[in-house]
Amino acid sequence: MSSKKSPKFIFVVGGVMSGVGKGITTASIAQILSHQGYSVSAIKVDPYINVDAGTMNPIEHGEVFVTEDGDETDQDIGNYERFLNRNIYRENYMTTGRVYETVINKERNLEYGGKCVQVVPHIPREIRERIYKAVEKSKAEIMVIEVGGTVGEYENLLFLEAARVMKLKNPKDVLFVMVSYLPVPSKIGEMKTKPTQHAVRTLNAAGIQPNFIVARSEKNIDDVRREKIAIHCNIMKEDVIAAPDIDSIYEVPINFEKNNLSRKILKKLNLKPKINEESRKKADNWSKMLNNIKSAKKEVKIGIVGKYFSTGDFNLSDSYISVIEAIKHAGAYNKVKPKLEWINSEEVEKKGLKILKGLSGIIVPQGWGSRGSEGKIKTIKYCREKKIPYLGLCYGMQMAVIEFAQNVCGIKDAISEEINPKSKNKVIHIMPGQEKLIEEKGYGGTIRIGSWPCKMKKGTRLANSYEKMGFKDVISERHRHRYEFNNEYRDLFEKKGLVISGTSPDGHIVEAIEIKDHPFFVGVQFHPEYISRPLAPHPLFVEFIKSL
Repeated sequence: MSSKKSPKFIFVVGGVMSGVGKGITTASIAQILSHQGYSVSAIKVDPYINVDAGTMNPIEHGEVFVTEDGDETDQDIGNYERFLNRNIYRENYMTTGRVYETVINKERNLEYGGKCVQVVPHIPREIRERIYKAVEKSKAEIMVIEVGGTVGEYENLLFLEAARVMKLKNPKDVLFVMVSYLPVPSKIGEMKTKPTQHAVRTLNAAGIQPNFIVARSEKNIDDVRREKIAIHCNIMKEDVIAAPDIDSIYEVPINFEKNNLSRKILKKLNLKPKINEESRKKADNWSKMLNNIKSAKKEVKIGIVGKYFSTGDFNLSDSYISVIEAIKHAGAYNKVKPKLEWINSEEVEKKGLKILKGLSGIIVPQGWGSRGSEGKIKTIKYCREKKIPYLGLCYGMQMAVIEFAQNVCGIKDAISEEINPKSKNKVIHIMPGQEKLIEEKGYGGTIRIGSWPCKMKKGTRLANSYEKMGFKDVISERHRHRYEFNNEYRDLFEKKGLVISGTSPDGHIVEAIEIKDHPFFVGVQFHPEYISRPLAPHPLFVEFIKSL
């Protein structure tokens, strides 16, 4: 096989601290290489025993991102899609649990021919096979692979071993990038490189030498620190890449190119740039989008009313990262500056509606369970009556249906079966087949998930929003839910003024609702935020922002 046809691999690994931007680094490297004319994709490796991210608590792990083909993945897969403006599929996501499950199933099926199946070599071999399958599916010329967690963790060793062997077998086709944080202790005032030095030595102990070090810090790395890292970490000084804190994650690729990172990577991989009209257009559109973000003057205040916000004394927005980014995309498109207000729905229950005053619009995003549901219902009633633009996403649509049933239709005990399974009026009920799964505790990977078609009703706010962006009649949107609209109440709701603006093509499953004579009041059972991208903002978020 010629070197031209041989796929190239870039492994992105962490230093001694998590949460410093490994996923954004991976997405940015993939993007700048795509701007050099190459077909690029990305893989996320999660070291957890979980088979997928679907059963993980979003406060602890962050948002569960759903792919087009229905995989429940880490939120970084969403970053890859947004930066590359292309779909990432289940082949590009692996966990320790998923790898072990496959190896055990193969052993049970005698696929190892009766051999003694061992952690090494069989687990690293399975990891490598999965990487090559992802390359084949995505047709990537360059695959960027993010290894989750931090260096030195026991969980990561088998993934690093798989990467080490790939480098050993194809030394010209594999590179390593370490993302390491350089702290500046406030009492000292000096950028410290020792954590990075120790991180590299730990990586060396796994048989791997980084080719590049991405120096994450509050400030730009100076020449003295760059020289010190180069000497102690055995890399070239110019291969220490500055990555200071910035206002927008979408600036990271631009910052990397100030260090000529894409050209440096291509040189080490023995590749030449093959920039064409398409790749130039991608780069130009990205720059225009960034300019729209920076030049926006008008500020709109948007309330996100949910419950997955806090852990201890800290508020976390990672539970809703796709919603946040979709708002940013629509803001850039409309040339406005969204300002987000995080409102715990339980606080609405305790303090009342006064905490909603001053908001230009409100979004109730995805959620599960009964906690905080009353605060969401009160919030939606406030939006409906006060003509405050409202967008309900999945659970947010279900709560809007309940609010309408209680306060417009007069069904005071209307509720979701998820909240009160004993209620007489379950206007949101469990989907067929799900009840048995719950009884058997079959939670993981069993809900309605992935991309499903939705037929829009002509003349509605929903249809008009999509038509303005070039979509017609039937759209495809991603789902992740176990409960749905109860059709027994459909005629009553429509008589009382609720508009069923989107359904499954057969008309049975209600996918979207809205209210007439309102600046913007739309609820959707799907998750439009999953497919919103900086260069392709989602129509519903665009229209929601426009209505503020």
